This record gives sequence, C-alpha cells and structure tokens, in this order.
Amino acid sequence: MIERDLLASLSRPPGTLHHLDVASSDLEAECARFDSIIGDGGLGLTLLGVGGNGHLGLNEPGTAADSPTRVVDLSPATTTAASRYDSDARPKRRMTIGMRRILESEEIWLLVTGSHKAEILDRVLSAPIGPSVPASYLRNHPHTTIFADESAAATTL
Repeated sequence: MIERDLLASLSRPPGTLHHLDVASSDLEAECARFDSIIGDGGLGLTLLGVGGNGHLGLNEPGTAADSPTRVVDLSPATTTAASRYDSDARPKRRMTIGMRRILESEEIWLLVTGSHKAEILDRVLSAPIGPSVPASYLRNHPHTTIFADESAAATTL
C-alpha cells in the first residue's frame, strides 16, 4: 500500500527501502532474511499506520515491546479492515516487523487519516503504554512524529 499510495508518486524515491516480501513462499524464512538485512543498526525511518484496534504494523493487541519480526495471526477486526483495501483480501496470517525493530528505528512516522481513526488515535496518545494498544509504545520513542488529518485528530485537538 505504501508503494502504491505514496512512493509511486514521488519524483525521486528514497535510496534504500527495506520491506518484507509478501509474495514469499516461506514466510518464516522471509522474516529471518529481513532481520538479517536490518541487523542491529535498525532502520533509519519507519513509516506506519495504526489499525482501528491499535495494532501497529500488524503487531496486534497483546504484542510485547520486544517482539521479533514474525508471522502473526490477525484479529478478525484486522482481517475485515484489510478488505477495505482489497475486496478479495481476507488474510488470516501475515508477516510483521516486530515492535523491537520498529522501536529501534532512528525515526518513526505514524500516518493517521479519517474520522474512523479518531478514537484509536486518542487511545494511542492517552491510554497506558503497553500491549493493549501496541501503537502506544511509540510514546516512548524519542523521534516519533504523528501526521493526522483533521478528522482523525478531532478528539485530540
């Protein structure tokens, strides 16, 4: 989605992009490949969205801050939300960059758009930091920027 909706419109795309190959036939091996590329240095910039249940990069509620890159079972809410982007998509499992790798990033940008995200953005900013709202972990990161449109930020303004 990021490639289609953002990167394709850039006149000069970023120099190095790292992503999980969602078409891989061996998802576990792909997670290991990604982590080996990233190494201990982390990512320079991580660009994410937040799910309606507070998931971050498919790190569903209940995810620990030190979780690794891995294959995860998606919640029914996340599966339903995925069908908004692709009517044929009803994923049950996906790969995710673990919270550990996300939080090791030098900088994190969180994009939040639409009035349907207003309630969760409020929870991201005000709920206790922890696994019930994984995106709340970003409040402990020294270089997180949240980009929210007016409708998403309506309850936080």
